[in-house]
Amino acid sequence: MSLEHPAARWLKRLNRAGGPLYLALVEALAAAIRDGELQPGDQLPPQRTVASLLGVDFTTVTRAYGLARERGLVTGAVGRGTFVGTRTADDEAGVVDLSMNLPPPPSGASLAGLLKETTRAILERTDTATLMSYHAGPGTLGQRAAAASWLAPVTGPLELDRLLVCAGAQTALAAVLALVTGPGDALVVEPLTYPGLLAAASQRGLRLLACPVDGEGFAPEALERLCATERPAALYLVPTTSNPTATTMGLERRRAVARIAAAAGMAIIEDDPYSRLFDQPPPAVASFAPERTWHIATLSKCLSPGLRTAFVVAPDVVAARALDGSLRALALMPAPLMTAVATSWIREGQADVLLAGVRAEARARRVIAAEVLPQATGAAEGVHLWLDLPDGWSPERLHAMAQGRGLALVAADAFAAGAGHRNGVRISLGGPGSRAVLTAALKRVAEMLG
Repeated sequence: MSLEHPAARWLKRLNRAGGPLYLALVEALAAAIRDGELQPGDQLPPQRTVASLLGVDFTTVTRAYGLARERGLVTGAVGRGTFVGTRTADDEAGVVDLSMNLPPPPSGASLAGLLKETTRAILERTDTATLMSYHAGPGTLGQRAAAASWLAPVTGPLELDRLLVCAGAQTALAAVLALVTGPGDALVVEPLTYPGLLAAASQRGLRLLACPVDGEGFAPEALERLCATERPAALYLVPTTSNPTATTMGLERRRAVARIAAAAGMAIIEDDPYSRLFDQPPPAVASFAPERTWHIATLSKCLSPGLRTAFVVAPDVVAARALDGSLRALALMPAPLMTAVATSWIREGQADVLLAGVRAEARARRVIAAEVLPQATGAAEGVHLWLDLPDGWSPERLHAMAQGRGLALVAADAFAAGAGHRNGVRISLGGPGSRAVLTAALKRVAEMLG
């Protein structure tokens, strides 16, 4: 083994001038884990190998590995090896990520345990060669039936021929844009919107029209004027706990947006990752304009991003067939094993168990946020909230101050579709591994703003 081996490259981070060598070795290991060079479960080289590669005494490495184990960076036992450990609250003492929108760990349910159990069951009852082969198309009848069941609280009953299973919402979004827009077309968005949409629209060569908003999203009068003067091809919205401002459209506003879109003859792209977090979610915009709405719902925000599974409801059967071809051109298929896991969870009830756990934890974290940052806004069921910044605060100032306090935050500029938007920060509540870590991080945010 050399220092260029994937398992040993982290050793090149060693700073021999950084104090006691065993401490420097632990710091190099911690930095490699923090930066993602080493992942949970990765096996480290044996201690004698490390000593030989670095030309140091064996006891130095033994002491470093022992301290790393005490700090929770690694796990292992004699005869089995040493492995990078899973994330703990202590690991997060350095940098707490409030920038990535993740569902929180489900309260009262084990995601790892359910994943192991379901994967084992799928492999036992399915021919592996068939499972891991190509599976092009909109999804099997059983998969689409599971999708319809999952979406029903938001969309109502659905025709299975209008449903497609795909490899995540970002893939679905790019595929839908490829169908309903052409280079140079105008797309209506909120002034602050999902960065994934900004990237897809830029790659497509679209013109973004930032429509003025109020506390419920698009202001109807402004939207009507924009449609009359610019003749946009489509409208993109996240109507329930919008990303990033966490606003939710009321029932009448949804009807108004659907009516305006119909009058303008434009498509609606409804990105809906958060509705299932509500016990009683509001009806989808697609309910009011099914003939022109592409409804996209991912499992990433309510169950787990690792499932890489999203569902799309097309306006009609012909549109669904067209989207099938567009999806195939971008990503031939979703990962069969993850699709099988998602389908099994929905059909057999584990998805409801996980969803209940995520809902409970999200509500508990939102209560904590309300106590520490009462000026922040967002739904009680949401996994993120919005915080307006004081006058004069730039994104550069925010990031510098946050970094100095061990926080990762994302400011309004990352979501901006144009000038003149609100100045603030989206705070994601699901990333920290525990409520205690989240509480401490939010207090640091409050201190920073104070």
